[in-house]
Amino acid sequence: MPPGGQPALAPLAEDHEEGAARGPLRTAFAGLTTRGRSFLAAGVAAGICAYVLGQGELLRVGVLLAVLPLVAAAVLFRTRHRVTGSRRLSPLRVQAGEEARVHLRVENVSRLTTGLLMLQDRVPYQLGPRPRFVLDRVEAAGRREVSYRVRSDMRGRFPLGPLQLRLSDPFGMCELSRSFSARDTLIVLPAVVPLPAAGLGGQAPGAGGGRQRALSFTGEDDVIPRGYRHGDDLRRVHWRSTARYGELMVRREEQPRRSRCTVLLDTRRAAYAGGGPDSAFEWAVSGTASVLTHLLEREMDVRLLTDEGALDAVPGSDGFATARHEAAEAAGALLDVLAVIDHSAGTGLAAAHDALHGGTEGLLVAFVGALDAEQTALLARARGRGASAVAFLLDGPGWGRPADPEQAEPGPEECARALREAGWTVLRVPRGAALAELWRQAGALHAGHAPGGGPESAEPYGSSGTYGESAPRGENFGGGAYGQGGSPGAYLPPPGPPGPRAPSPYERIERVARRERDRRPDDRERES
Repeated sequence: MPPGGQPALAPLAEDHEEGAARGPLRTAFAGLTTRGRSFLAAGVAAGICAYVLGQGELLRVGVLLAVLPLVAAAVLFRTRHRVTGSRRLSPLRVQAGEEARVHLRVENVSRLTTGLLMLQDRVPYQLGPRPRFVLDRVEAAGRREVSYRVRSDMRGRFPLGPLQLRLSDPFGMCELSRSFSARDTLIVLPAVVPLPAAGLGGQAPGAGGGRQRALSFTGEDDVIPRGYRHGDDLRRVHWRSTARYGELMVRREEQPRRSRCTVLLDTRRAAYAGGGPDSAFEWAVSGTASVLTHLLEREMDVRLLTDEGALDAVPGSDGFATARHEAAEAAGALLDVLAVIDHSAGTGLAAAHDALHGGTEGLLVAFVGALDAEQTALLARARGRGASAVAFLLDGPGWGRPADPEQAEPGPEECARALREAGWTVLRVPRGAALAELWRQAGALHAGHAPGGGPESAEPYGSSGTYGESAPRGENFGGGAYGQGGSPGAYLPPPGPPGPRAPSPYERIERVARRERDRRPDDRERES
């Protein structure tokens, strides 16, 4: 597709890969239709009967029936129709579940009028049935335009083409197929859900008021000091430099540093069950795309990670889409990556932990599937000191994963509780949950964090803990004695003198993970 959205005309390329080896006559005869083959068979049969019975009139009829399809095939094969075609997509990128329109144009650039044309475009089965159009005779220098719609509930990159054209003679005795060489690609992006302003900020360490003032050392405008320009505030005049240089000099400008956010997408195949547009993995991909788009619209620097580590999707230092890049361009690059992302062959989050450990700034949002003890411990330690972390867990039986009551590993509830005690805001996602409501709830839970790790609401929707729960930041309350039996957020101290503290779920999961790592290989083989 050339710049400006104008359709590119592709010359008609005849399909002669097979015909070159078979010869022109065999190629022409191979295009005989059922009607043409029937006429040819009837002519041969009439000729044989005329020879056996000695009927001259029947022989003439047989010759006429046999010659008519052969002449039609020869004339059609010898006629060189110069036809050009084009395809135009509108738009080039659509979200899953939306429709795109494909416009086809056929133009006859020869001096001969074409016969009946059948136009057919090749499309993948995910986009629907193969479109076919019957066009009437196209006069010299004439054109025909048709269009059709495609729609896919699954994201991905889908090739369109090549465009095929079938020519036929006026009697319908022979049809020859031609194909164009031009192809196009339709990109189906994951569904992006508009998210409300939830108050989840990705402040850098030491930031105040949501933004940190940083000095920029790049560009002519930021040199210290610089000359006075018309419109500069006189309060920014640097008098010492003015006296030194003999002209008005102003101080350098301060620029705010944009907040940062890292979005982690768990793509392990073993972490999700089922498939299709309503699967847990597709919900996680759509949630990742929605959060990235929402944060870019709020002028935040974002980075996309998977369980295999960082993705080089957006240019910028240390993998972040920085302030010098356009938000629309960064969002487009990230969505293009998410459109084709698939399950990974890995079984752990070690690579993501290494990418996050020691360098996590601002906000961390994770979309993860089922977790065992070791992966829960890795994810819990991935949160940086003082950073905000939100985890969306898609591990419930509603997503098609059966619950195993005899499972030796910690269950989903215990894994979620361990993440909360490590400072995460955890929201368990049931099947059919709305991301916008969960995002608003995550902001409410995050805003409930009292300074210094005070108590907050643990179960805003009752005691089931299905949607979201969070723990105070920087402090462990053991068995979760806060937020129970009273107004949400009320801390109830245990009655009587404090006894020995029971191990928290996070500590128990750490012990299970440590035992799993320390087991010898022969013990694992014996258990398996």
